Amino acid sequence: MLDLKFVRDNLDLLEKMLADRNDKSAILEKFQDLDQKRRNLLRHIEDLKNKRNIASDKVAVLKKSGADASELIAENRELSQEIKRLDPEVAEVEEQEKQLLSSIPNMPDASVPIGDESCNLEIRRVGTPREFGFTPKNHWELGEDNGLMDFLRASKIAGSRFVVLYGALSKLTRALINFMLDLHCDVQGYREVWPPALINSQSLYGTGQLPKFSQDGFKIEGFDLWLAPTAEVPLTNLYRDEILNGEDLPISITAYTPCFRAEAGAAGRDTRGMIRMHQFDKVELVKFTKPEDSAQALEQLTLDAEEVLKQLKLPYRTVLLSTGDMGFTSAKTYDLEVWLPGAGVYREISSCSCFTDFQARRANIKFRREKGGKPEFVHTLNGSGLAVGRTVVALMENYQNQDGSIEVPEILRPYLGGLAVIGQR
Repeated sequence: MLDLKFVRDNLDLLEKMLADRNDKSAILEKFQDLDQKRRNLLRHIEDLKNKRNIASDKVAVLKKSGADASELIAENRELSQEIKRLDPEVAEVEEQEKQLLSSIPNMPDASVPIGDESCNLEIRRVGTPREFGFTPKNHWELGEDNGLMDFLRASKIAGSRFVVLYGALSKLTRALINFMLDLHCDVQGYREVWPPALINSQSLYGTGQLPKFSQDGFKIEGFDLWLAPTAEVPLTNLYRDEILNGEDLPISITAYTPCFRAEAGAAGRDTRGMIRMHQFDKVELVKFTKPEDSAQALEQLTLDAEEVLKQLKLPYRTVLLSTGDMGFTSAKTYDLEVWLPGAGVYREISSCSCFTDFQARRANIKFRREKGGKPEFVHTLNGSGLAVGRTVVALMENYQNQDGSIEVPEILRPYLGGLAVIGQR
């Protein structure tokens, strides 16, 4: 979240920020109303305390002179009771104010283009889409034709937006997870983590999914536990309520997790195939840095995610998101979009973001530059390296043959026992 004092002192700036983000909520008006109510209460309490102090001084004088002070003592008691009665009211207003504060999005970096999705800026394009001598199929056609992808039986088990993978396609999914983790850990220097897939509400609050996006999650009935929407949540919360040693920064960690989201996009969009599922797999990259290092860390994290696409030889582009298109917690986001020949479009396969100290304030993650130094909030970053299901989709569509079979990229073949072709050959 943003710093409370910063919000109180920069309401005009925040109003412009919300407009740039296309946020039409009246959250700042509500915040101002609550803040004024809090100020009025505190002022009233201060007045009561001053009256009580004056009365106490008079009581002392009367007692010293031997005069009757009972009336003033009774008045003092009433003032104390009134102050005590108002304290919970102040606490309630401050809690409401905190809840509103947690619903104000992060400040975009100055380098982020202002506008809606149409203002997103393409930074680079890598690889040339393949020219097919036939009409390329969509991944669900390839999967179903080869008997490797089953949406019908998945819907019988769990409902819509789930899939069952069989045989070589299931192995390809495992191969991709192992390949990504090996690249990130053995080559790029991330530390692998195997976190819980169930997380509590405080963890979701720390990374910004709660309270604003509660409708997008799957909650376990009867428990304060949710299915993880992404490994970003458990990985970031590893250090919640901790003060890190500045000499240990940056910390770079990675994890594979199954991910679960109730949010399934706009009605009627991506209703077929594996692009938008309630359950999917991701390998996530997370970094903790000093504030002055986070901008460069975002560039490196993005390149680390891009390297997966380069080694798989998949055409992609890197796009800097505009203020109106990036996420609630983000200060700056790059989307990686992979080419899908079946649809003839680039589709998001990773988002790489810097959150500055927005998540760290919520999760109370700090560091000290030196022993005994004043704690400061870290900056957090994360990105998908990559979304595994969408990578499977991209491989199927880009490496398909006219007979419906699918070539296996050379770099993945050792993970598949040397298998070079999936499907009908």
